[in-house]
Amino acid sequence: MFVSDIRDRRQVDAQFLVKEKITAMAKNGKPYLTLKLMDKTGEVEGKVWDNVDELSAAFAKDDFVAVRAKATIYLGKMQLVIGDLRRVPDTEVTLADFLPEAERDGAEMAEELVALVETLDNVHLKKLLAAFFDDPELASLYRSAPAAKGMHHVYLGGLLEHSLAVARLVDNIVPLYPGVDRDLLIAGALLHDVGKVREMSYSRSFDYTDEGKLLGHIMIGVEMVQEKIVAIGGIPRDLAMLLKHMLLSHHGQYEFGSPKRPKTVEATILSYLDDLDSKINGIRSHITREADANARWTSYHRLYDRYFYKDNFRGGHEAPHPAVELGEEPPRPQVAADREGAPRKDFRNNPFQELKEKNLDLF
Repeated sequence: MFVSDIRDRRQVDAQFLVKEKITAMAKNGKPYLTLKLMDKTGEVEGKVWDNVDELSAAFAKDDFVAVRAKATIYLGKMQLVIGDLRRVPDTEVTLADFLPEAERDGAEMAEELVALVETLDNVHLKKLLAAFFDDPELASLYRSAPAAKGMHHVYLGGLLEHSLAVARLVDNIVPLYPGVDRDLLIAGALLHDVGKVREMSYSRSFDYTDEGKLLGHIMIGVEMVQEKIVAIGGIPRDLAMLLKHMLLSHHGQYEFGSPKRPKTVEATILSYLDDLDSKINGIRSHITREADANARWTSYHRLYDRYFYKDNFRGGHEAPHPAVELGEEPPRPQVAADREGAPRKDFRNNPFQELKEKNLDLF
């Protein structure tokens, strides 16, 4: 049984990968466990209320476990009330059953990447991209890495899928704005998140490496680009500067983790297209993993600060449903902090809103 097969009020006997493990104390003073369990089809929360000390000692985060539980829907989301579990040795599992993968075929995306690089006219940028993607070890990491831990493209192959999607958006946008440097934008689309191959670990559950926690993918990516520029030589200094600026500014705002704000047309376009593809993927993922497939609305998304209407996403145009009451919208939370203490990039991403009534540092 996979996560996607779990149904309300059904008994569950299955194996999962432990993505998160948190011990807490109930109001009655008894400990309990909250687990995030995953396989290749999705994630589900698990609760352990009884024999907590004994069961907790038997496994750790990133272990494989065999679970006996009862499925129930709580606050609109599927949850497992776990009665028993045991650790499963790595030799008894197939890793491919536990890590989600991109729906697009990996070989097909790799071919698209090669073909895309060949379309560039700028010999310097083409040579730089070849230095990345002709490197067997680096190319393998780029093809297999997820794009994020939790917000978007959270699956193997997610980084490549996201980067190609941004590049396709570039090719749709460039004809609308004469004079925009298409080659520079394509290079930025393919390299803006390249640092994630070292920022994230994904041999088990997706997490951040020490380098990722201390430096972050933006800094790592700029370092990787500079290393390649030095190694191949001959790339004009101004061209290298413009490309590195795109990496440094693609999150758009300081509060979203950008060391610099976009200050070229190409950097501004890249920032918006990256944000667009990330959010659309995040919304679609939120809709598809909802426990109640027949509901017209999703559950409340804390980071996006809203519910999402999903009938049109499913392509449904049936007769109107009876009115359905949504639960009272939770109080608007403060924007969650990222690893460095800066707020995460949420839906209120307007790089010009801060200009109002403020004397900003324009550089």
